[in-house]
Amino acid sequence: MAQSDINIGLVGHVDHGKTTLTKSLSGVWTDRHSEEIKRGISIRMGYANCTFYKCPKCPEPECYTSEPKCTKCGGKAEFLRKVSFVDAPGHETLIATMLSGAAIMDALMLVIAADEECPQPQTKEHLMAASILGIKNVIVIQNKVDIVPKEKALENKKQIETFLKSMGISAMIIPIAANFDANKDVLIAAIQEFMPTPKRSSEKGFMMYVARSFDINKPGFKISELKGGVIGGSISKGTLKIGDTVEIKPGLKTIRQNKPHWNPIKTKVISINEGEEELGEAHSGGLLAIRTELDPSLTKSDALIGGVAGTPGTLPSVLNEIDCKVHLLDLGLKESDMVPKVNEPLMINLGTTTTVGIVSKQLGKLEYNLSLKLPVVANKKSRFAIAKKIDMKWRLIGFGVIS
Repeated sequence: MAQSDINIGLVGHVDHGKTTLTKSLSGVWTDRHSEEIKRGISIRMGYANCTFYKCPKCPEPECYTSEPKCTKCGGKAEFLRKVSFVDAPGHETLIATMLSGAAIMDALMLVIAADEECPQPQTKEHLMAASILGIKNVIVIQNKVDIVPKEKALENKKQIETFLKSMGISAMIIPIAANFDANKDVLIAAIQEFMPTPKRSSEKGFMMYVARSFDINKPGFKISELKGGVIGGSISKGTLKIGDTVEIKPGLKTIRQNKPHWNPIKTKVISINEGEEELGEAHSGGLLAIRTELDPSLTKSDALIGGVAGTPGTLPSVLNEIDCKVHLLDLGLKESDMVPKVNEPLMINLGTTTTVGIVSKQLGKLEYNLSLKLPVVANKKSRFAIAKKIDMKWRLIGFGVIS
């Protein structure tokens, strides 16, 4: 079976139906954490793979399905491609989690509920975050049309159109009822048309942002049965094979002379999995779980999230401070509230790393030196999202570029 060739993010305001839509398309309910189930919202980033098929007999768009058998005529459907979904939490307090997930998204489905006014706070914030990170292919999903009268749905659609126009974005709007798979075929057809497989870097050398890490061993395992720690993410360039040696930066933290130091880790790849399938070789695109020879205690509970894995000797530098130029965006906030001030903490999201940068000094107009609580692995010109605490909440204010 082919590897997934694109990562599609589902973003939007809390409780607008992102996880339900992921379930409709992939059959996977991505809220697995006990607190997520109890509260009914996504807290962690969710991941699911899906395969698209097309029936050669049925007319468009009814011919598109995520099942190997056509849901209309029951005939055998033809394989199109595999995609990976990244289900981002919509709650305002989880903006850092959403931004970390956006780093591995190639395209975006913005989910907007028809029973609420548009835009809601995270609707605009998530769309702006995607713009910061260079995500251009967007489809807007008008969900929950089954629970409002036709007039309300049409009014909501006009609000969405006005909102998109104000953002300078042209995107298809697809009404759906995710709970009942309504218009699922239309959505798959749109994904096929408007979300092509992205062109991947031809640079040599494997690199992957670590979006998760975990221990697959269960309590009671014998020492002889223990398996190495797992890192997960999406390859941004190059290929990876079983048996390859990889380096992970920033790696392990040690204290020397009362100062933290970070030591890169090198390990060997034991297996590569996409969902339940084991791959001998993996390329860019799709969400992968890579089992290594690492002590599982080093990878448990997302301990290595935010790191970068790659071919030894090819990764960017580990930076404990950065000089940067800040670009503020129009997010409905007062500019005076958005401008960073000396000694103020900013939340930085670069790749899958979330850290706090303290403004140590101002270098020029909207140019600053930031001292980082946790290091980042980055080159000059790397772009990162910036959030600032305004009225006791972390609010996205714009992006920075390392100088």
